[in-house]
Amino acid sequence: QVQLVESGGGLVQDGGSLRLSCGASGRTISNYAMGWFRQAPGKEREFVAAVNWSGSRTSYADSVKGRFTISRDSAKNTVYLQMNSLKPEDTAVYYCAARNTFLFVTNQKYDYWGQGTQVTVSS
Repeated sequence: QVQLVESGGGLVQDGGSLRLSCGASGRTISNYAMGWFRQAPGKEREFVAAVNWSGSRTSYADSVKGRFTISRDSAKNTVYLQMNSLKPEDTAVYYCAARNTFLFVTNQKYDYWGQGTQVTVSS
């Protein structure tokens, strides 16, 4: 089993930055693909970003491309989401997810999920 805990969310102004962290415990995630998803009020959960097991390949939703960066630190068993130029429409609960494969997918077929962290961007 893998337990995922997100942190780093909060309230930020339009144009600001936040860095989310996803710490894993239970086993190493070095061979896992990792993803970030988000769910805004009244909307379905959607894909944000993903990274393969080695960190060599990434994918982003069009809405965050050029503003968000996903990365991983295997030594710390942690995945990050650097969010720059935040907009009010980025307001959502952000979830980290782990998939027990080398390659990521952009759908929600991940094996483990965190509890989420709230990000609120004020205009």
